[in-house]
Amino acid sequence: MSEPEHHRTENAYSGTADNVIQFDALHGDFHLHNRDRPDVVVPRQLPPAPAGFTDREEASRTLDAHARLASGSDGAAVIVGAPGIGKTALALHWAHAVRKSFPDGDLYIDMRGYGPESPLSDDQALDVFLRALGVPPEAVPRSVEEKAARYRTAIADRRVLVLIDNVVSARQVRRLLPGSAGCLAVLTSRTTVSGLVAREGAKLVTVDVLSPADSVRLLAEIIGDHRVGADLKAAHDVARSCGYLPLALRIVAERVSSRPHLRLADLATELLGERDRLDALVLAEDELTDVRAAFSWSYHSLTASQQAVFRVIGLHPGAECSTSSLAALVAVQPGHLVERLQELVAVHLIHEIAPGRYQMHDLLRAYARERCEREDPQRRRTEAVRRVLGWYLWAADAARVAFLPYSNDVALPPAPEVPLPEFASPAAAREWFETERFTLLAVIEQATDLGHYDIAWKLPVVVDGFFELSAYWTDWQGIHQAGLAAAKALPDAVGMSANLLGLGDYHWRFGELEAAVAAYTECARLARRIGHSWLIGFATRGLGLASAELGDVEAAMGYYREALSVFDAAGLRRGSGMALLSIGKVQYRLGNLTDAVDHCERAIAVFAGIGDKWSEAWGAVPLIQVYRDLGSFDEGVALARTAVASFAEFADHRSEAAVLVELGEVHLLRRDPSSAATAWHRAAALYEDLGDPTATAVRTKIGRLDDPDGP
Repeated sequence: MSEPEHHRTENAYSGTADNVIQFDALHGDFHLHNRDRPDVVVPRQLPPAPAGFTDREEASRTLDAHARLASGSDGAAVIVGAPGIGKTALALHWAHAVRKSFPDGDLYIDMRGYGPESPLSDDQALDVFLRALGVPPEAVPRSVEEKAARYRTAIADRRVLVLIDNVVSARQVRRLLPGSAGCLAVLTSRTTVSGLVAREGAKLVTVDVLSPADSVRLLAEIIGDHRVGADLKAAHDVARSCGYLPLALRIVAERVSSRPHLRLADLATELLGERDRLDALVLAEDELTDVRAAFSWSYHSLTASQQAVFRVIGLHPGAECSTSSLAALVAVQPGHLVERLQELVAVHLIHEIAPGRYQMHDLLRAYARERCEREDPQRRRTEAVRRVLGWYLWAADAARVAFLPYSNDVALPPAPEVPLPEFASPAAAREWFETERFTLLAVIEQATDLGHYDIAWKLPVVVDGFFELSAYWTDWQGIHQAGLAAAKALPDAVGMSANLLGLGDYHWRFGELEAAVAAYTECARLARRIGHSWLIGFATRGLGLASAELGDVEAAMGYYREALSVFDAAGLRRGSGMALLSIGKVQYRLGNLTDAVDHCERAIAVFAGIGDKWSEAWGAVPLIQVYRDLGSFDEGVALARTAVASFAEFADHRSEAAVLVELGEVHLLRRDPSSAATAWHRAAALYEDLGDPTATAVRTKIGRLDDPDGP
């Protein structure tokens, strides 16, 4: 079981029974004292503008005109065209040119509609946008409808530019369109996305291949005017063999620019021969038809080692990849791989989107995979995929240990020979998780599709806490559903039990108690069969939490005591502390204040003994309530102030607010209404920042302080 026992709402943040985390300031720009609202966040998410942008003047003018028409009302434009035609380049070039017209920020998301992994959903995209707009993770709603409403609220009365790349359908992006006057959405797609044009009135901007003259102009920009001018006919022949597609033209031109003695006439002959040879092999039209000749010519110009790296990149599970993950895929050390990667960057076969992070165009990725399937035996491909999947599992586990040191661990496959990332702090681990989130989802998907079921069930267990605490609710449920299915395919009792625990936590958090009880019960049954104390203990405690929610206090107490016995016998101190805290809460609920103090103080001592500051602070919450009822006001105030400071340090604003509410109650009983008001004002501001309706109740408390008939 992951969660401590406290009130739950759709947006509730609750730490886990095995969490010691530190949130960094990246996920909420808050001043912790004397503030009514957080600072307004101005997102700037546009990727860099493309270099050497050519033509598209008519399309740019169309976008300019639509932006002027949309001024004062929300609008959308859809840039449509074939793959490799330069839709993203046009969108970015234009967006950077008009960026100053949108002073409240710009948002960007690649919906990944055309890669080998599953496209992003609107739910996932809204998660990205809400965080970029400064909504803290614990304030992100659960349902996609609520997320969309929060998104529209966040950009209301603001001028924001929204760029949505690689859209596959209207349904995928409809909720991402701003509903605020003055905002503008620009989308790119290979289809017309007719639903947006018909229902939302989106402006369609069709992008065709470059004209022959513009194609030659693009070649001249890269190769040089003198070489193109020396043989214009050959330049036109080269452009024709590239299908007049900017992607193919750029790749061929970059390769030619590094070979100053290559005559354009010879290049045109080679490309024509390559195209004729490939056309004879192609049985049907496919998306690579117009670029395969250019890709093949450039590929054959690489060294054997460069070709090997290029091919295997097509097997990577994610749209983005790091140097280390590629090193695992290729089976070389990162230091030996960097030079080859930079050589591929130099000829535009991959792009370095950040230091040590790379991306490959969808068409090039498809071509790389095609070459890999033709030239590398199945066993070699399988081994490469297994290496990179295993590397991500190990890297995620290293981040888990830094981020959530008391969470459930799993037996890992043999360690990769490539170095893993190192994390100096929980914040660094969390940042890694955020960066790799979509890739981790792609790893689970690829592991399932290719039958690497052990990795497919273990990775969800390893990354469970990150998805929960970062409020990626849909993904949190989805990874455990996938993990459970993979574990059943083996079958593996540990995998089934561990993923059932995650599903039980998910259902409990949102009050779906029947589903939670079913998941915890099956988890405990499987765990007992294999003697897994950690899973037995937390599944049993989960049943106690569900019983308490259902009002069966006696059953809850029985489960908590059983869990405590399991944890004590196995030496699982964190689990023992959480069970003691749960028992203390039940004792308080039953009015047994002395027993409640005893169990809560023992729990806090356990947490302090293992250096778990977050849980030590959370354990203080029920103890403050007990001290208040016993009249031990000084002890309650001291404990509350310590807990508030701890939660502020961890940026756990919801828990901070909860303690401030209790602190105010204690101050009021001490006949110090001024201090009570100060605590409640801070609590109300925190709850309002989180979008939590509890703020209203706290404001009501403040209002009653001046009411002679009040408390």
